[in-house]
Amino acid sequence: MVQEDISIIACGRRVIRLEAAAVASLEGRLDRRFAEAVKLIVDCNGKVVCSGMGKAGLIAQKVAATFASTGIPAVFIHPSEALHGDLGLVADGDVAVLFSNSGESEEVLRLLPYLKSRGVTLIAITALASSSLGRSADVVLEMGVVEEACPLRLAPSSSTTALLALGDALALTVLEMRGFTSEDYAKLHPAGSLGRSMRRVDELMRTGDRCPAVLPTTSVRDALTAITRARAGLVCIVDNERHLVGVFTDGDFRRHWSKDAAVGDRAVGEIMTSPCLYVQTGTMVRAAKKLMAEKHVNALPVVDAERRLLGLVDIQDLS
Repeated sequence: MVQEDISIIACGRRVIRLEAAAVASLEGRLDRRFAEAVKLIVDCNGKVVCSGMGKAGLIAQKVAATFASTGIPAVFIHPSEALHGDLGLVADGDVAVLFSNSGESEEVLRLLPYLKSRGVTLIAITALASSSLGRSADVVLEMGVVEEACPLRLAPSSSTTALLALGDALALTVLEMRGFTSEDYAKLHPAGSLGRSMRRVDELMRTGDRCPAVLPTTSVRDALTAITRARAGLVCIVDNERHLVGVFTDGDFRRHWSKDAAVGDRAVGEIMTSPCLYVQTGTMVRAAKKLMAEKHVNALPVVDAERRLLGLVDIQDLS
């Protein structure tokens, strides 16, 4: 490795080390003021209003998004835009979380009297409680002065990392205190792979013609036809009351056909996999995907408490 590369890596490591130290120092600073801030938000009848200027404002936007995504009504307002009309977003009973490392950001300080006049409770996240912002707030979460990771000691780096960590600590502790569950989270994240993983198999399972099912006496040839018609990887074997008794996959057919060319005329119940894997209604998608991965299967029947077949979940529908 050339000397230039060594120097570059050392610089990157120093940045990470300083930012990690800034976050680590916060743990011991959490005290009754943190608990008070959490309770103010848990008991809030309005919304959480996050604000900050510059890089601290970007952190405020992220924390507002975290609150919103975990069930707390929250918005970000730019301190300058607030003074030009966005104060209309703020109402009596709201709680404002204001981010400023120095606690002396002019735009944020100009906002304070207008927030107070609207009956808003102020929580400040700043380096020093003795700052102008700290003295004006109802509750101060004090980070302490941290060394910026910037080689010039100028660009916000360690300080914004600390602001983010403290904002996350606040939002996620509120989540826990409210008893917010993974099911609650799923309702707010219906899209994408994350949203799907938090849903229940009942919502995504294939039913009707897309969930092939035959009796044990059905021929393997007809069972294969059912698989093909449904474009599935398996057929569920059920009794007359639709209780699941086994499964038969296209892979099973290939393995048996290699040994017995006449396997198509046999009853599928003779060579089905029984007992078989399945999931019950109400199972979370993430649990079904985990079972599929562990057992190396691509589909699972879904049954009720009496083991009656309700549907089929396929890995293609869960991704």
